[in-house]
Amino acid sequence: MSVLSRHGLFSSLLAVGLLVSGCGGSQRPANEAYQPPANGALTLRKPGEFKKPGENPFAGVKWYVGEYNNAVTRLKMAQRAGDAQTAALLQKIAMYGGADWVGDWTPYVGDWARRQTDNIAKQGALPLYIAYNMPNRDCGQYSAGGAQSGDEYKKWITEFARGIGDRKAVVILEPDALGAIADCLSEADQKTRLDLFHFAIKTFNTLPQTYVYIDAGHSFWMTAELAAERLKLAGIAEAQGFALNTSNYRATDELIAYGKQVSALVGGKHFVIDTSRNGNGPPVVADRLSKDNWCNPPGRALGSPPTTQTADPLCDAYLWLKKPGESDGECNGGPKAGEWWQEQALELARNAKF
Repeated sequence: MSVLSRHGLFSSLLAVGLLVSGCGGSQRPANEAYQPPANGALTLRKPGEFKKPGENPFAGVKWYVGEYNNAVTRLKMAQRAGDAQTAALLQKIAMYGGADWVGDWTPYVGDWARRQTDNIAKQGALPLYIAYNMPNRDCGQYSAGGAQSGDEYKKWITEFARGIGDRKAVVILEPDALGAIADCLSEADQKTRLDLFHFAIKTFNTLPQTYVYIDAGHSFWMTAELAAERLKLAGIAEAQGFALNTSNYRATDELIAYGKQVSALVGGKHFVIDTSRNGNGPPVVADRLSKDNWCNPPGRALGSPPTTQTADPLCDAYLWLKKPGESDGECNGGPKAGEWWQEQALELARNAKF
């Protein structure tokens, strides 16, 4: 079913002012975020108290490149083998890193986040995390998985926030979760998902230097009006902004125009754009719902490297949210989602305009 065909449900929810409920059992109210214990080292903000509108958390930051990420590892292998041509292509990817995706493969998420945030902070760089653990993730497609229940997700988010603590970080919240919310969830499960968005935003907002951007799909997925409605229901009023094009291929100029339209409908919120693989724009596919639009389409290219020098002041940064060279799933010749695919990595770098 097209995501646009469920527009009526979200319009009616917005009109009545959705009151999100807990996920069964005796739950903390949706408007009450987890409060980490005061221990002298952590300065808390009040729930819902976010940074000043227009403040750019990416301004002046150092982009983190992990020592052991796939591109760096393959670059070193090519250098040891004396393969200068392959090394030169992989260098285009390795020098910019990408966001850390955090999900159900990170069971001890609090300990992991503490170590990773410490490590990145010691390098003077900005931790950039993507929370990707929503129950019923990806509607059971190539990236299926996620927390088994709302309770489990809340516990996971709580530990994630505890691990970040008082260090500066940016969290991109749940790619696909709003775009696909009406595709495979009952109305009750849609309300639960929105509750979980609120909980996550409010929990991260208790931290003094954590900024949250809600993933809002892209310009070929939802109309600006529908994206804005869903963002409002998910709690955009208390988030720093929204993210566009995560793991996708839409062109930057198209996304800037779309982001400005959405921003105007959600109180002027700022946004970020994933430019990791949009250097050649999207593939030309007639069917907007076809996986060929987003699942390892051939002929793509690296996009603009991470920067805060964007085409519009409402766009805080161009980011590499999806690590180039990691597969979208078992389609168009690719391996499982998230696995390294050298052939695609080299094609993206070879087609890059830098």
